[in-house]
Amino acid sequence: MKYIIHFILLSFLVSACGSPKTEQQETTNRVPSNRVVLTQVQYKNADIETGKLESKTLSSVLTLNGKIEVPPQNMVSISVPLGGYLTSTQLLPGAPVRKGEVIAEVEDPQYIQLQQDYLTAKAQFAYQENEYLRQKELNESKTASDKAFEQAKATYQAQQVLIKSLEQKLKLIGMHPEKITANTLSKSIPIRSPITGFVVAVNANIGKYINPSDVLFELVNPSDVHLMLTVFDKDLSQLSIGQKVYAYTNTQPEKKYPGEIILISKNVSTDNATQVHCHFEEYDKALLPGMFMNAVIELTGTVKPSLPDAAIVRYENKHYVFVQKADRQFEMVEVNIGNQENGYTEIRNVENMANSTFVTKGAYQLLMVLKNSSDEEE
Repeated sequence: MKYIIHFILLSFLVSACGSPKTEQQETTNRVPSNRVVLTQVQYKNADIETGKLESKTLSSVLTLNGKIEVPPQNMVSISVPLGGYLTSTQLLPGAPVRKGEVIAEVEDPQYIQLQQDYLTAKAQFAYQENEYLRQKELNESKTASDKAFEQAKATYQAQQVLIKSLEQKLKLIGMHPEKITANTLSKSIPIRSPITGFVVAVNANIGKYINPSDVLFELVNPSDVHLMLTVFDKDLSQLSIGQKVYAYTNTQPEKKYPGEIILISKNVSTDNATQVHCHFEEYDKALLPGMFMNAVIELTGTVKPSLPDAAIVRYENKHYVFVQKADRQFEMVEVNIGNQENGYTEIRNVENMANSTFVTKGAYQLLMVLKNSSDEEE
């Protein structure tokens, strides 16, 4: 019985000594979780291609936002220089208008008085002119005194000034002096549109008295709309006049409106931002003042270490490449990517990978093999 107990204890000791060695051997033979080893058949089916880092000129882009605006010369505020009562208009916000079109009528007794003064001044001018010519002739023949001639001349010139002044006042309110006669006196004046565009605002109703300082209508000509972008001061050094801009709306991001930078503001606001004005290559009626838009600006390209896009795989929101470690053995390495252009992507963390060989074709096949192997081990 004593010998049997000794034999059992000896068996347990041998088992205990042998177990760690077996586990250590299995650990030594196990392939790391970020490496994949392909069989000859797998390697052939994956159609693997490899290559080195390449130096490529890649252009980066700056994404900004802003809104559509029109230059001051394309925005018009309509007022009545001499004031008056609004008697007629058909305008509504958004309504189209044509240049020269009558958009309203305003009346006031002072318009009648202005026309009367003009016709009276013209009638008196004929007499003053004849008197001036008569006195001039008499003065030359020494029949009339110099004083009488000078007085007739001053009265004649003053009447000329009065007529010219009244003509300009009539033109100011939209009337044609040459068409005014005693039979065409009018108590109202037409308000004409100075531009072709559309109505932004209507600030009066029929019967309201309009002061000279009041804005009656606001009109916009959208044919020269431009894009005003907000840029922070840290990005200003990357921008210059003439750079290409591609704008798009949130509702149709796939539709791009090309343009270029025409002006960069020299004033930086309190929030460290400034304005950049861009002109569209072609006018589109869909672009309305006040509309918010996004834009990307092409920046100057620089030479960067790069790999083909096919060499980079994305897994769990991170980017990886496969580095060849031996024949048919590859290691998955996380990388930080930069700009992308013409089928190449910038690799930023290349400190220890300058001489490495990367999988440039078949990277996703390797990722599938690696993850299937991990799932089987679990």
